[in-house]
Amino acid sequence: MSKSERPSTQCPVGRTLERVGDYWTLLILRDAFQGLTRFDQFEKSLGVAPNILTKRLAGLVESGFLEKHAYNERPPRYEYRLTDRGRDFAPVLTAMLAFGNRQLAPEGVCGQLVDRDTGLAAEPIMVDRISGKPITAEAFAYQAGPAAGPEVLDRVAFIAAKQASAR
Repeated sequence: MSKSERPSTQCPVGRTLERVGDYWTLLILRDAFQGLTRFDQFEKSLGVAPNILTKRLAGLVESGFLEKHAYNERPPRYEYRLTDRGRDFAPVLTAMLAFGNRQLAPEGVCGQLVDRDTGLAAEPIMVDRISGKPITAEAFAYQAGPAAGPEVLDRVAFIAAKQASAR
């Protein structure tokens, strides 16, 4: 099913995937967090075809993750800078990095975050900003928010009923 065929969703995960749920898009964001900004830099780092890169960069600009800035007039050349929305996506990529190292790297860690002062490897976790508690299924539950519409309310009720019948 193409993006245009999918119904609009209120689900925060679904909305995020609509904008960044593509292999190349996620890798472009990864590289942008590492400081790459120019088309040729992304192309070299990723080994992606120029037409695919052009389309993914345009999508990231359209969805507000990157801003396009001219750095040369003749010939026209642009750089792509992370926006506030783009920078706010960093924890998602950090979580993916940690998961990939823990669960999908039988050969061992190939890339990691390290403390700039000590050089020690980081072990990222998700933590609630208010309580400081690690986000775990035992400590936190998903529920509908104040703006939830029928789609979210129905899904939350369905999940609650399944959980109740499993007890």
